[in-house]
Amino acid sequence: MGGSAHHPVTPDGRYFVVKGRLWRCTNPHLSHADRDRWVKALMAARRSVKLAKADADDAALAMARSAVNQAKVALGERGAPWWDDGAPDVNQCLVVNTRYADWYAELNQAY
Repeated sequence: MGGSAHHPVTPDGRYFVVKGRLWRCTNPHLSHADRDRWVKALMAARRSVKLAKADADDAALAMARSAVNQAKVALGERGAPWWDDGAPDVNQCLVVNTRYADWYAELNQAY
């Protein structure tokens, strides 16, 4: 799942918070093998983005960014939400503008 010890994860496990913004976590229903395969693909694609930028190769950059997007969709971090309870996707929204605002305020008061 996305997130880390440095980034709080919402109680429902759908998002982690970075600088007050929500980012969708990886789909926890993926098999370990699928998750590993897509994470490796994502890291390779990100390396390709870096190389394409360094080479100023627009065609390679477009292909690499497409590969990043494909991996993030497969991981559930982009595209259709991986949950099916009808809750809206608030990926990349400011947490204070979402239903997680009270949770986040309480979390920040604890520190």
